[in-house]
Formats: sequence, C-alpha cells, structure tokens
Amino acid sequence: MSVFQKLVLASGSPRRVELLQQAGIEPDRLLPTDIDETPARSEHPRSLAKRLAKAKAEAAVDALKREAEAEAAYVLAADTVVAVGRRILPKAEMLDEASNCLRLLSGRAHRVYTGVCLVAPSGKQRQKLVETRVRFKRLSREELESYLASGEWRGKAGGYAVQGLAGTFVVKLIGSYTNVVGLPLYETVGLLAGEGYKVHFNWLSGTRVA
Repeated sequence: MSVFQKLVLASGSPRRVELLQQAGIEPDRLLPTDIDETPARSEHPRSLAKRLAKAKAEAAVDALKREAEAEAAYVLAADTVVAVGRRILPKAEMLDEASNCLRLLSGRAHRVYTGVCLVAPSGKQRQKLVETRVRFKRLSREELESYLASGEWRGKAGGYAVQGLAGTFVVKLIGSYTNVVGLPLYETVGLLAGEGYKVHFNWLSGTRVA
C-alpha cells in the first residue's frame, strides 16, 4: 500500500476483506466496532443499513482519535441487511434463527441492502446505499437440513452466505452480486476514488493483493 494513504476497515468480516482484496485494495487495519444493531421501531431496512454503516464509521473514527499518534486515515464501514418486504431478518447466531430465515426465504424473492460509509482524512463523510433483489428456489427438507448442518449460516444476515453453498439456492439475482456478499465493490471503489484514495496503486505497480 502507498505510504501516503491509509485505509481502516471498520469491520472484522473476512468477506469484506476478501472483496477489497479482489479489487486490489489491502486494508491497513481492521477496526471492528461494537454498536447496538437493533432496528428502531418500524425502521425501514434501507434506513437501518445506512444508519448502522454511518454509526460504525463514526465509532471507528472516534476510536482512532483516542489513540496516541493517531494518523489521518480513510475509514470505511458497511452494514448489510436482508429483508422480505419491510421485515428485517436477523444475523443468525442460533440454529432456530437460521431455520426460520431460510423457511421464510424459500421459494420467494427478498432484498439485500448494504449501506457503505466512508470518512476521508479531511473528515468529509460520504455514503451509498445499494439494493439487490434475490430469489430463492423452493428448498426441500433435505436442502434445508443439510445447509443448517453446514454451519455456513452462522453470523450471516438472513441466515445464508451467497458465496458459499447457498449460491445453489439462487434462481435469480438482479443488481450487485458483491452487495449480497457484503460490500458492493463498484460503489465502494467509487467512494474511495472520489475522495482521492489511489484505488489502482497495486494495479499500476504490477502487484495484486492475494
């Protein structure tokens, strides 16, 4: 990474790190934040994704300010929400949560929203919200039970990871695939480039992040 710029990803998600690496970008630091992700009463999924991404970015910026010799950095945060209509699905941690999510998604369409928030070294804040429509096949009992047994659902919004076994459930996807994985690359790279981050640095040097 260039010595003239520093990128802090306000997340511990391996998926988001891998997506940035796919774009040739290596975060200099991971700084997961601990915020309350409970939806407000009657909150729309779109609003929730935007609010949480902003809150994560601001919490990371505050944490950096408290550090001695803190350097100015680009701080990037994101939050992904899966919803059926206005119903927000949880990030499944328990087996019954994942089972309920998958039964609800079986044979129907849902939407995936990701809010992305970037805070530039200047303090300027920019946001994007990306929406993707996804339709699942009707899941058989064997498919449901086998996927639950795999454990891939754990910690995933809506109880599934599209980049894994659940990719076989997708009948149709309209919009950004990387958004469903957890970080819409086109929009994210656009935000970074728009604030002067040299997103093509590794491309020009002939090195690609693994």
